[in-house]
Amino acid sequence: MFNKNINEKQCFFCSQNLEDIDHKDIEILRRFVSGQAKIVSPKHTGTCARHQRKLAQAVKRARFLALLPFSRR
Repeated sequence: MFNKNINEKQCFFCSQNLEDIDHKDIEILRRFVSGQAKIVSPKHTGTCARHQRKLAQAVKRARFLALLPFSRR
């Protein structure tokens, strides 16, 4: 049988059939950023590796354009 973990979460982007993550869509990006403005690990969010890489790039672009903060005080 398969040894798939029952506690494993479904990737949000795979379940919504989203291929590209837009860096201007702040509402989605805020779901994956902690209160200290850090990118949350895929262990807690359940995102797959491919979408985690795209998510990190989108968050970094949004920070550079001042749509998201680099850090909170």
